Amino acid sequence: MRFKFLVYTLIISLLSQTCKEEKTIEFKEINVTTSTNKIVEINIPEAFGDEEVSNVINKRINLVIISSLNVGEENSTSSMTVSESIDLFNKEYTTFKADFPESIMEWDAQIDGEIMYQSDEIVSIAITTYLNTGGAHGNLIIEFLNFDVYTGKQLKNEDLFQDYINFTEIAKDYFNEEIAYKKELYFEPDNFKLPENIGFNDEGAILLYNTYEIAPYSSGVTEINIPWEDLQNTLNFL
Repeated sequence: MRFKFLVYTLIISLLSQTCKEEKTIEFKEINVTTSTNKIVEINIPEAFGDEEVSNVINKRINLVIISSLNVGEENSTSSMTVSESIDLFNKEYTTFKADFPESIMEWDAQIDGEIMYQSDEIVSIAITTYLNTGGAHGNLIIEFLNFDVYTGKQLKNEDLFQDYINFTEIAKDYFNEEIAYKKELYFEPDNFKLPENIGFNDEGAILLYNTYEIAPYSSGVTEINIPWEDLQNTLNFL
């Protein structure tokens, strides 16, 4: 009887593993535009393979794109497609030029996506958005998106680590080392906090602070890199 139970358990395990393997996803780069678009350039990764997982990932990426192009009322883009948001951005610029014909300011938007890291468990994607809507300078924003490869669910930073407190201490040491000789450039250099954007590449973890997050515009983006070997006891994945 025990032998039959073990055989049954092994079969269930193999079936489960097979189902998991069937949910493998891949990515291809796509360019998104419309017939009337003149000022928006979008090149992003699109997931394909398992339809259910791919749809979840692509929907989240598209929401980031739509939100990035929104220069009007926040609620006005809640049900838009990426194509509609591109046309709306162009329309907003046309309205701006009609209201201020003497202005020499030109609008443009550049959005690029990159697969930074992919394993059997997670995929880490960076979305870089540069938006120029006529101000003193354009606005550059980088957003990291981490997804569970099996479900497509976007992972929160806390989901990435089994020991978040230990990871925070490790990150703090790397942060202090990075800014040691330029502390005067930061708002509160002795009051460490993790960034909103934590991602991964082949070398390890990346902590990214966007412009204005912890320093003025002139300081640009702050990036902290932590190698894999210092993260082995903190991660929720290998």
